[in-house]
Amino acid sequence: MPYITLQCLWWFARRRHRSSSVSDKDVKQPRLDSAEKYRHLLINYICQRYGSKRAAEAQEQTQPLAFNQAFVNLVIRQSKASRLKEKTDKPREDMASAPEPEECADTAVKVSDLFRNVVPSGATKVIFLFGKPGTGKTVLMHRICQKWAEGVLPQFLFTFLFEFRQLNLLKRKLTLKELLFDLFLQPEDSPDAVFQYLLENAWRILIIFDGLDEFAANMDGSSSSKRDPALTSRMSISELFADLCHGKLLPGCTVLVTSRPKRLPDFLLNTVDLLAEIWGFDHEKVEEYVGHYFHQHSFKEQAIAHLKNNTKVLSLCLIPALCYVVCICLEYLLLKHQMSVELPQTMTQFYIKMLLIFINKQQGECAGGEETQLNCNKKAILGLCDLALKGLEDKKLVFYVGDIPEHVKEFASLHGLLTVFEVKTSGTRPEAGYAFVHLSLQEFFAALCLMISKRVDKNYLKKKFSLKSKWTSKNEAKTEFMESFHIFLSGLSSQECRVFLMLLAEEDEAWVQDKQDTILQSLKKLAATHLTGPKVIELCHCTFETQDLKLAQHIGSLLNFKYEFKNFRLTPLDMSALVFVVNSGQDLTCLDFAGCLMDIDCLEVLAGCRNVEHLSFRSRRYGDDFAAALSKSLRGMGSLKKLELTGGSVTAEGMTVLVQASSQCSQLEEINLQDNRIRDPEVKSVLVLFSRMEKLKKIDLSNNGLSLNTVLILAKEVIACQNATELRVRGDTVMIYFSGSSRKVPRSLDLRWEESKEHVTPTRFVKLCLQHCSLSSQHAKEIVAILQSCPCLSEVDLSGNKLGDEGCHCLLENLPWISISKELDLSQNCLSVNGICSLLKSVNTVQKMLEVQVSLCRQTAVLRFTEDREFASLPPREEPVFSTDDQQYGEENQTPTGPQKISPADLDYCFLFPPRLTDSPFQASDLEKLCAVLKECRSISELDLSNNYLRDEGLLQLFQFLPNLKMLRSLKLNDNQISLNSVFFLAQSLSTLERIKTMNLSLGHTQVVHLTFWERIRVRSTSRWRSSFLAHPKHEAKGRCFRLSDCTVDPEDVTRLCQILTQCPQLTEIDLSGNSLSDQSIERLLRFLPHLCHLTLLSIRNNKLSPCCTVLLINSINLCERIRLVEVRSSENAFLHLGASTRSQKTSCRLMDCAIGQGQTDELCRVLEQRGWPAEVDLSRNQLGDEGLRCLLDHLHRVPVTCSLNLSCNRISQDGVLHLINAFATSGNTTEVQVSLCSKATLIIKLTSRGDPRKILRLAECNFHPEHLEKLCLLLEKCAGLTEYISSNNNVTVQAAERLLHSLRKNPGPLKISIEEPWVCKESVTNLLELAFQACGNVTEITICKDKTLFQLGVSFPRCPEKLESVTCRLNLYKPEIKQACFYQRVHEKCAQLQELRWSHVELHNDEAEMLVRILLPLPELKKFGFTSSSIMPTGIDYLIMGLQKCQAIEELNLGDMKLSSSAVPKLVLGLREMPSLKRLILNHNSIGNDGCSRLAEALRNMRYMEEINLSHNKIGDPGLINLAAVLLEMQNLKRIDLSGNSPSPAGGEKLMEALAYCNLIEELLLSRNAFGDRTAVKLALCLPHMTNLKILYLQNNNIGPAGGMELARALVACVLLEEISLSENSLGEGSIHALSEGLPRFEHLRKIDLKLCGITDDASKSLSHGFRQCPSMEEITLSWNALGDGGAQELASALPGMEKLKMLDLEKNRIGACGATKLAEELAKCPEIQCVRLWDNPVPKGLAENLTSQDPRLCF
Repeated sequence: MPYITLQCLWWFARRRHRSSSVSDKDVKQPRLDSAEKYRHLLINYICQRYGSKRAAEAQEQTQPLAFNQAFVNLVIRQSKASRLKEKTDKPREDMASAPEPEECADTAVKVSDLFRNVVPSGATKVIFLFGKPGTGKTVLMHRICQKWAEGVLPQFLFTFLFEFRQLNLLKRKLTLKELLFDLFLQPEDSPDAVFQYLLENAWRILIIFDGLDEFAANMDGSSSSKRDPALTSRMSISELFADLCHGKLLPGCTVLVTSRPKRLPDFLLNTVDLLAEIWGFDHEKVEEYVGHYFHQHSFKEQAIAHLKNNTKVLSLCLIPALCYVVCICLEYLLLKHQMSVELPQTMTQFYIKMLLIFINKQQGECAGGEETQLNCNKKAILGLCDLALKGLEDKKLVFYVGDIPEHVKEFASLHGLLTVFEVKTSGTRPEAGYAFVHLSLQEFFAALCLMISKRVDKNYLKKKFSLKSKWTSKNEAKTEFMESFHIFLSGLSSQECRVFLMLLAEEDEAWVQDKQDTILQSLKKLAATHLTGPKVIELCHCTFETQDLKLAQHIGSLLNFKYEFKNFRLTPLDMSALVFVVNSGQDLTCLDFAGCLMDIDCLEVLAGCRNVEHLSFRSRRYGDDFAAALSKSLRGMGSLKKLELTGGSVTAEGMTVLVQASSQCSQLEEINLQDNRIRDPEVKSVLVLFSRMEKLKKIDLSNNGLSLNTVLILAKEVIACQNATELRVRGDTVMIYFSGSSRKVPRSLDLRWEESKEHVTPTRFVKLCLQHCSLSSQHAKEIVAILQSCPCLSEVDLSGNKLGDEGCHCLLENLPWISISKELDLSQNCLSVNGICSLLKSVNTVQKMLEVQVSLCRQTAVLRFTEDREFASLPPREEPVFSTDDQQYGEENQTPTGPQKISPADLDYCFLFPPRLTDSPFQASDLEKLCAVLKECRSISELDLSNNYLRDEGLLQLFQFLPNLKMLRSLKLNDNQISLNSVFFLAQSLSTLERIKTMNLSLGHTQVVHLTFWERIRVRSTSRWRSSFLAHPKHEAKGRCFRLSDCTVDPEDVTRLCQILTQCPQLTEIDLSGNSLSDQSIERLLRFLPHLCHLTLLSIRNNKLSPCCTVLLINSINLCERIRLVEVRSSENAFLHLGASTRSQKTSCRLMDCAIGQGQTDELCRVLEQRGWPAEVDLSRNQLGDEGLRCLLDHLHRVPVTCSLNLSCNRISQDGVLHLINAFATSGNTTEVQVSLCSKATLIIKLTSRGDPRKILRLAECNFHPEHLEKLCLLLEKCAGLTEYISSNNNVTVQAAERLLHSLRKNPGPLKISIEEPWVCKESVTNLLELAFQACGNVTEITICKDKTLFQLGVSFPRCPEKLESVTCRLNLYKPEIKQACFYQRVHEKCAQLQELRWSHVELHNDEAEMLVRILLPLPELKKFGFTSSSIMPTGIDYLIMGLQKCQAIEELNLGDMKLSSSAVPKLVLGLREMPSLKRLILNHNSIGNDGCSRLAEALRNMRYMEEINLSHNKIGDPGLINLAAVLLEMQNLKRIDLSGNSPSPAGGEKLMEALAYCNLIEELLLSRNAFGDRTAVKLALCLPHMTNLKILYLQNNNIGPAGGMELARALVACVLLEEISLSENSLGEGSIHALSEGLPRFEHLRKIDLKLCGITDDASKSLSHGFRQCPSMEEITLSWNALGDGGAQELASALPGMEKLKMLDLEKNRIGACGATKLAEELAKCPEIQCVRLWDNPVPKGLAENLTSQDPRLCF
């Protein structure tokens, strides 16, 4: 193309400016001449530096030139600047934005397109090109310069190219002129004129800045926008660059910038006019490049074919720089005439191979092999490595001659690893600069340096290999030029590189492997952190480079849930690395690509991904071409179950192609194509393809703009499709479900029911949902035809359409000929009142109607049917027929079970169904019409007329009709605007309608009228039974309930209501909650209690109760003798429990938190005294204070019977406590006082008849001061008959304890004294014994438990007690040297009658151990000795064991947790042989083991009196257990054995069970945590019938399954004396639980059962609850950590009132929700004896939990 000369331009300019003066012409002409010369100078310079001449010279060079690539056009795609801004703000973070719209899709561009719009507009044009490393950015810039010099870009007169890596070297500021001339090319003359010309023609100038990512300084352009620079101003490079981009300098010029995709300056993003990405090569370009490279070789085609057949290497070749490296290696291998060419697999291995090839090419084969050549060049290679690493660390990419050692420079230049060029830093003479030919090569040598340098240890290597800091660093300051550095480090960690590293490092394999392991471990740790999509890809690259399958498998398992990729570009090389990691893992995984730009080539790579289970693509870029390419890849994914291609641009054509391919994937279960552009697909052909997919479960075609006609066609074809089960359409949502099984079902489109085919059984059920589809009445017939074509519909949902009365009538008219097994929904179809009545009439023609639910306000119309298979096979009949077939119904809101099967001759067809006509404008005037319809539906079981306008007159009219509804079980009339008169009328109906079971009424904000009825018991005869059934209704009379809430009633209303209720037979419960009853109203209510003969519970909740009213309620025990408990809580809730008869039973009064103070105490006591005090009085959490307590105590001496009085939390002080103790000391009927002034503030007084010898005083945390303690001692001195004194943390010092012990001396009988204080654990044993001897009388028991700070004595008083003073005086007379002997003598005197000695967590020293062994143990009366969790210094336990040989009278020995090993057992055996009377041996939590157990067994053989053995937690296995079992055969008196927490196998367990069968007296069997399994459980089941005295059985956590559990449960019934059972933490199974439940009624003594973590579900709860109800002694039930839901909780709640002794129910960690918790609270009100129901960690709403707890604190959430 001919050049356009500057003279021509000048001529055009002259014509434009004819008015210019002659002087202007004279000035411009020299300027034009100078500019023209400079332009030619530029052209020559660029041709010489970048042109084809230089390339030709390079090819003639003998040395190789790395990366001297033949130019092939690159793939460039134009993008959006806004996208790059998002992309570079956080360069390594995923964007959570939605996929981009289609107009944002990248488009391919040519180089010439980049400069197409260059016009003299005066505005600077900024073009930004970004690309990954090696994609050819720099080569492309050189190519652009070359083409400009050849005249291809005529729009530019001048072109300048600057490389940021060279600009880094500048340390000074420059002007624009210096930048252009000094750093690029100086004009030969007139530089000022040339510069002026450049300024005037800026729009004809192209300035290229290459490698912005390589710029080391801070690039901040914010100051550029604030200043107006002068041309002579000196600025930094970043300022010059920013001003050029902003148009402040050379306005109108074109600026072309290249960079890697990293964080870019904001100012550049805001000024970019054109943004494009250099992708590198595609497959076509790779083939072109390889063809160019091998054009002189005969094996050109062989080379191309080899690459095409190697997908991994082909992926590498898509990066031009790597393509060149691959070609070098391939050429070398092919030239060696290798028959089978094996190329490296990773980028690192290719670089190593390239280095070896360069060396080999220069030195030839004669120089030896690779090892020899590496050794020869080792020094130079190491120097090059050091240079590379130092450069990266110093952010230096260009080196001067002085930076490079001479031998390194020669080696690198010879082998083409370094390139040399001119470096201009000023106008002076340029210097020679050196740089690695590509930045990636410098990164490779830097990584190699770390791996072979002896100066680099593991910690430094870890620091350098810090991918996390690389990714999270905001400005990436530490890793500016290390894009591929970590990948090379990973690659060098592969086993294939080990020999190479050993040769260069001159170290052994272990040294190299240690460094490699450091990198591999770092990768493993990194995989365990939170990683976004790009980070996952980079980690996959690193893992791929290692080629370590174990590492890939480990990382794949950690990344299994992290494969989410959003809004960044993926290359085939990325995909190869990803597939490598995914395929290496053992688990199937999900790949999710959202808004990711990727080549079609990526899908080809993805085809090899075997372990992907779920594949998802979301982007508008993905259209039919993408779908077609994806279709080709599906077959290779053998594990794919779910495919998603959403939010794309796929049309019907693309869908067909994709479905055709998917139909070949037999394992595919789900396809999601929502939010595409499918519109009108070929429905029939597509569904035919779907029918071939045997495992298909779901197709999603939502948001595809499908027309109504298409939807109806789809409905027809779904019914016809052999494996389709459901079509769900809701507006734009369209989903098709399939059976997912391989069974073949014939197409049913043309099937019809025929009269002759009475027993056709549908093989599948189809659910059809066409919601909000704009269906109108004109579509009704078409819908009917579609429905009739399928004899196997389960649900049909046509809600949200516009069918109206006419369309619905058409549908209902044809209902007898449509088979629907579950539900028909016609809601929101514009039905009127007439439509409702028409609906009710029409449903009478349907055989299987179960329920009708209608609401006009809510536009609800739902018909539900029975799922009876027999009726599904019956033919349609012209006449409507009805059945009174026998059905059983469960509780309210539960789905009824199917009808019993009867023969066709007995069919009288009339099914029960409940209409729910809620929220409809029914008024009293409409009832006549409604009742006329209901007369034809006499078998209604549930009727709901809530939210209507019936009012009082409508209610009266309805109840006149009610007796006709014989099968009614539930009636709801909520929110019908009734008045209090209706309440009285409804209460009266309890007398007139005997079938009413419960009546729940409320006149609050939401009115409630809900009645339930007793179920009829049908007695069936051989004759037609219907008439007899109706004539003789039967129901169980279990009691009736009346509830009235939120209703304002005055005393007269209460009187009237009570008069009505007294006429009601079998009324057992009245609940009057939230009615604001006054004191007078409550008084009148209580007067009627004697007349309510069957009443068992009266509840008044949420009703403010005054203190006077509380007294009224208490006085009810004097009004009605049947009252057993009066309970008032929080002055709001009152409960009166009544017994069935007036026979004498204990009565209780509980007035908790009722604000009772001193003023009410006298009156309260007078009420309680009228008929004798109740057995229990609870006044806790009131306001009695000290004075109220005094008043109460004045009345207690009049209490003649046993009574428990709880005064906890009543603001009692220390003075009040002392007054109580004084009363206790002087009272003859007070047997026990328990006081604690801590946060719990406990105060309990127990009174009994004078015959009780006990007198117990318990004081805890009373915070006594010295004066209080002195008064306490004086009071105790006059307390005769005290049997037990317990003091815990009362500030009792050692001195005060001595004083206390001295005070307790007037007891005629034995006395037990317990003191708990912190000083107990600090005092020595000797000091504590000296304290014990301060007690009067003889010491019979000494307990020291330092972990509990407990000091306990047992004392008996002789008839003539010795004076303590005289003894003390005598002791003081002794000299120090004989004091110890005197102390021992004192021990003999005081402990002569010692019977029990228990020490725990003590540390004995020599003298104390000697005293124990020589004096205490030989005492003749000692019967019980315990020494646990203690130590003896320095002799150890052996000294104690030797002393045990002197304990001849011992009956109980406890050496638990003494760390006894098997070696200590022989000495212990010697002691045991001297204990002929031993009955209890406790050695738990030691390490006795098998050998020790065997030796013990021999010693036990002769102990015929042994009653208890505890060897739990002793590491005993089968050998020890079997030897013990052999001895158990002879131990006829054994009552308790604990072998928990050992380690036997089932075999040892079986031997043990066989032996235990001979222990006829065994009462307690504790075998928890032994993993015995089913075999042992079965053996135990066989032995249980012999253990008739068994009372406690613990088998917790024994791996007992359903088989063993079943046998065990059945055998337990033989042990009728059982009191405690624990089977927790065993997977028993439902069958075992049912068997256990059946046996529970046999256990009359069972108090406690633990079934924690047994997998109990709601199914088992009914039988369990039934069994619990029949256990009369049950006190504690543990069902925590199971799977009980609301159903199970409701079953248990119903059983609670029947368990009169139950105290604790533990339901922690189940699945109980609001319904279950509410039911528990409701039934708990009837159970006064229950203390706690634990519901921790259940899904009960917080607000509800707080509300229920406020009503009843026994509920613990």
